Amino acid sequence: MGRKLVHPIKLPQKTSNALYTLKNWIFIALGVLSAGFGLKSFLLPNHFIDGGATGISLLLTQITQLPFSLIIVLINLPFLALGYKQYGKSLFWSAFVAIIALSMAVTLIPYPEITEDKLLVATFGGFFLGAGIGLAMRGGGVLDGTEILALTLSRRISASIGDIILVFNIIIFAFAAYILGIESALYSILTYLVASKAVDFFVEGIEEYTALTIVSNEHSEEISTMIIEQFGRGITTYKGSKGHGKKGTVKRDTDIIYTVVTRLEVSKIKNEILTIDPDVFMVIHSVREIRGGMIKKRPLHMP
Repeated sequence: MGRKLVHPIKLPQKTSNALYTLKNWIFIALGVLSAGFGLKSFLLPNHFIDGGATGISLLLTQITQLPFSLIIVLINLPFLALGYKQYGKSLFWSAFVAIIALSMAVTLIPYPEITEDKLLVATFGGFFLGAGIGLAMRGGGVLDGTEILALTLSRRISASIGDIILVFNIIIFAFAAYILGIESALYSILTYLVASKAVDFFVEGIEEYTALTIVSNEHSEEISTMIIEQFGRGITTYKGSKGHGKKGTVKRDTDIIYTVVTRLEVSKIKNEILTIDPDVFMVIHSVREIRGGMIKKRPLHMP
């Protein structure tokens, strides 16, 4: 591991944001290339499917014989429109560009066909597809719009995001079993399971919700207001003290902000916090289970 700097280099605010945005687009580009490789080199040539919008697109490609690159864009458009309405234009444009780029990658890049072994296809096709989805998520983008639908439905019904996605995929695999046969459906389920684990790995184990602990020297009130008004999230503010130094500890009273957001919001909320305070201290970690409190986001149009 690298040595932690005691006095990190301070970049100008605009430069810091530009570098942060560049890093996000690099993650999305790598995700597109990886997902394209998994699709064109493994799943498409061997007529396997995955879950979610990608699985629907793969299934419709086999039924209609229309190009996958066209169907995946059409299938994701309603989910992207929903994302624009619920989460703003930032998520919409990053997701739209990522899905268009994936469509172009599948069409234009001459990925080789690797193997016809069904177990290898299910395993490595799922891995590269899941890696691509995970990398895109780390960049604040989306390659599969069904998660946007699941996030939205979870705010309206008493079901978790995972439960909604599971029901959605059970329906997809039931159709796959009827159309493609039981064996192909079983291999497709294996593809989905491998892809799901790959997604978890590449987004560093981030679950449905992610907690942020935020310490800012002079901008606590501004950050709190931004989280409440712009993201519609609840916060808890602790009164604490902090200190550091080589020769001793100098304590100073400070506010400690704690909030919980969805994983699709992590990238955007980090960027907004850094815009307000480039020197902020943040601790971000996955949340396994939440009970009580204002977990689900209130509608932003409410007074």
